[in-house]
Amino acid sequence: MLVWGVSFLLITIKEFRMDVVTNNQLEHYLKSNSPPLFEKDTNKEWKSLFGDKVALNFTAVRDGKFRPSYKEFQWIREPFSEDKGTYLLKKDVDGKVEYNIESIIDEDYKYTLFNDSSFEYEDITYEVNSLIASPNLKKAILKTNSTRNWRHSTFALYWLLDVDTNLIEPIFDTTHKLAVTSWSPQSTDIAFIYENNVYIKNLKSGKTSQVTSDGGEQVFYGKPDWVYEEEVFSGDIVLWWSPLGDKVTFLKSNDTEVPEFTIPYYVQKDTDDYPEVVKIKYPKPGYPNPIVDLVVYDLSTGKDELVQLKSDNIDAENRLITEVVWVKDSVLVKTSNRASDLLEIFLINTIDNSAKLIRSHKAEDSWFEVTSNTLYVPKNESLGRHHEGYIDTVVHDGFNHLAYFSPPENPHGQLLTKGRWEVLSGVESFNYATNEVYFVSTLKSSVERHIHSIDLLDRSNHGLPKIADITDGEGWYVGSFSGGSRYLLLTYSGPHVPYQHLVDLKDNAMIKTLEDNSNISENLKKYVIPKTIHQTVDLTDEETGQVFKANAIETLPLNFNPYHKYPVLFFVYGGPGSQTVTKRFDVGFSSVVAAELNAVVVTVDGRGTGFNNLNEMGAKFKFIVRDRLGQYEPMDQIAAGKVWAEKSYVDSSRMAIWGWSYGGFLTLKTLESDYVDRVFSYGVSIAPVTKWKLYDSIYTERYLRTPQENPAGYETASIHNVTNFKDVKKFFIGHGSGDDNVHVQNTLKLLDNFNMESVENFDFMIFPDSDHSITYHNAGKIVYDRILDFLRRSFKGDFI
Repeated sequence: MLVWGVSFLLITIKEFRMDVVTNNQLEHYLKSNSPPLFEKDTNKEWKSLFGDKVALNFTAVRDGKFRPSYKEFQWIREPFSEDKGTYLLKKDVDGKVEYNIESIIDEDYKYTLFNDSSFEYEDITYEVNSLIASPNLKKAILKTNSTRNWRHSTFALYWLLDVDTNLIEPIFDTTHKLAVTSWSPQSTDIAFIYENNVYIKNLKSGKTSQVTSDGGEQVFYGKPDWVYEEEVFSGDIVLWWSPLGDKVTFLKSNDTEVPEFTIPYYVQKDTDDYPEVVKIKYPKPGYPNPIVDLVVYDLSTGKDELVQLKSDNIDAENRLITEVVWVKDSVLVKTSNRASDLLEIFLINTIDNSAKLIRSHKAEDSWFEVTSNTLYVPKNESLGRHHEGYIDTVVHDGFNHLAYFSPPENPHGQLLTKGRWEVLSGVESFNYATNEVYFVSTLKSSVERHIHSIDLLDRSNHGLPKIADITDGEGWYVGSFSGGSRYLLLTYSGPHVPYQHLVDLKDNAMIKTLEDNSNISENLKKYVIPKTIHQTVDLTDEETGQVFKANAIETLPLNFNPYHKYPVLFFVYGGPGSQTVTKRFDVGFSSVVAAELNAVVVTVDGRGTGFNNLNEMGAKFKFIVRDRLGQYEPMDQIAAGKVWAEKSYVDSSRMAIWGWSYGGFLTLKTLESDYVDRVFSYGVSIAPVTKWKLYDSIYTERYLRTPQENPAGYETASIHNVTNFKDVKKFFIGHGSGDDNVHVQNTLKLLDNFNMESVENFDFMIFPDSDHSITYHNAGKIVYDRILDFLRRSFKGDFI
């Protein structure tokens, strides 16, 4: 080995060097039969070949040495009539927190809203969790004593701060926590949710009006229930102010018929003897969904009215409300059926609260994703906007694009973009003075994100607006725009070290660097990082023989030698419309595995994932999984595994696969399906869905319909051929007992099936009271320790 190593060192010594290592480290590397990372110096001591650099290790990653920092601030539109680039910025100054209004164009401008991290009220000290300024900057809402509810929601005490006097008083009281608060556009009122009822506090009179009264465990007003928070709005509020602040609309969710799911918590405070039991209204496929309606409340009359959304195709019991947008004095409401293949859009006249169906769309062998970025475009004759209108995300040839609808009643929108690429998240910003529309897309590359602009009324590009690039080169860019769309907080997230710039879009100039993550740049000089390679891989559909391309990323071990045989780990997610292969900066767990376990790590986005426009399959690449989750995703991972197994540097007897959530499901489904000529000998599945009948209805039925409509699809999507696991060398399953998203019931039912079929070649660990993220009581560290140890033992051959 040493003789072979000398010749190899002549080629690699200049590029690969490392710190002095211990005998234990040396023994580990030599036992793994890896290419040489060490040599003996004149004193016959083992030294690394990387000089002053240190090999990447898990401790460095956990310590955040490669975790990017990003500034966040709240852009301010009022009270300035022109866009001066004002924003609310939170700063740490001499141990205290300052909330300041600053200006991009005037560095001397500074307006302090609050300059402390806590305050006292009636001799009690309260720590401030966050601050939200009123639109006129005269007041602010302070949030304290926050406790987490579900993924997006919390309960907290909320306070009203008078900026001029620094007077602080509770919005409701000092003992009862609220779910959420919301400023009116005119800064005159605050809406808040208490015990699932809507309240509105008028700041001039100090009077608080209770708008609804029957909210409670079964009925939710203005606050989403569990499934709408998780799967539809991805937030904690379903309440929207009119542009003038004279009316407000909100959702009413009736969960009376929705079955309850109970979760016991065993290690919470004060639960030594009996567990705390939490009940969730959690609809599963085929069971009743919440009945959701829209309420319009008029502040001037104090009257609220339930809007009748009459449809010949979708009854109220099976209707989903997926988006609500004010279009001047009207309200645009998107609805769909449970299968998400019928989309109906209503326009509500808020004078008499009548609803008119203005658009209807049917998806064939596909589905409609939930979108939430419809933008109201007001009438402006001088700028060529002759009617009120809105810009919406529409599906064109299977890809998400932008269309302009004007007037709002017009069912036929003008396409603004089209092609074999997609617009992400609708309109990012609109310049009302220039008609410029800003958006993020995959136009340049399916694994990159770039910001573009178009003129709303331009038709010079074959009937479409000409697309201008705001970002160029290689990269993953996102942006946050000032109120008037003149200034951009540009965030570059990779593939190189991330940074943030403030940009003047009018002058097309960078104003300053807000964050350069120089600490990461310095750490990259100290550590040797595994190399990553973006590529495409040709996969073959074994059913049809069709060859298609898929995006992939490969992470190589340190001191990679193409003639050595390495173990391989596939990292998967694979959920419908998802994307894991991207050009974002990432020195994470895959890099740790490559560095510490001397393994190749591979990720392949197979069929069912989104944003893949590489081949003739087009939109079918994503939509092929309609009604049959779990059929094509594991097929593609196995096909990709076979491609890597044939590579000269891969030890095909040491191939593993792992994933979390949908990736946990795909890991198990791949191990189950991979039984003919087994490719993957090992697997790690964390928080997996094992039977889609056990997951929530809105997500699952979007892809599988109901179990009554598609029993064969649910059978395919379940982990059911458990005897196929018997020839896996070893696999590991972990789950949090407090997982409100993918209930531990999924894993327990699978373990029961394993018991009945005498499948014993696996390890299992429960993480008490942890939710889907598995972080409670140090679980975030332990779960990755267990994964890394399992993979280390697998690659060493401990489970043969």
